[in-house]
Amino acid sequence: MPSPNIDHALELLAQRRPVFHSEADFQHALAWEFQLMDPTTNIRLKKQIAAAGSRIHLDLLAQGAGYEVAIEVKYKTKAAEIVHCNEIFSLRNQRAQDIGRHDFVKDIGRLEKYTDSHPGSIGYAILLTNDRTYWLASQKLAAVDSEFRIHEDRVMEGSLAWSSRASEGTKRNRNAAIELQCGYKPKWRDFSIVGVDHSEKFRYLALKVPSEG
Repeated sequence: MPSPNIDHALELLAQRRPVFHSEADFQHALAWEFQLMDPTTNIRLKKQIAAAGSRIHLDLLAQGAGYEVAIEVKYKTKAAEIVHCNEIFSLRNQRAQDIGRHDFVKDIGRLEKYTDSHPGSIGYAILLTNDRTYWLASQKLAAVDSEFRIHEDRVMEGSLAWSSRASEGTKRNRNAAIELQCGYKPKWRDFSIVGVDHSEKFRYLALKVPSEG
């Protein structure tokens, strides 16, 4: 059986769960969607595996007949009070979008190490958000996180690092440049619309690792 189509999985998931309480909630719901798509899939959450001479912590690992998919998940929210099917979702304003972008790009680098060490496997770095600053290009031409920007059709490749103007607080535990072996071009897709306010629209980015070119 071919590996699950990630866009199809997210489309099905959005029909059942258009919004989530937290990143962990999103991870568990996505894992369950994979299980529904292929009941024979072996699913592991928060899996620690050896790769490239070190240990890599994966959010989700799906192993089925003839495929192995490693997934890293991010759920970044803007403040919103959403009611869906009589359930209240109180989303907090996470801010620190520069760090959020950095950590997403770092996920890509980690998945590259995993797929290199596990021939035949593929990875997906997934970001789901209702914060449009992630998918829109910045008006700041010299932002401290300009190399980590993930807006539509931006090309990410090579060595990516903070601007020299980034504060020590921003760079704490994130000093090292991120080395990408492949090039990636973000393509954002709609996930769900749960209200009329812009904070009630969710979009996602799912980058395949390694890139297909």
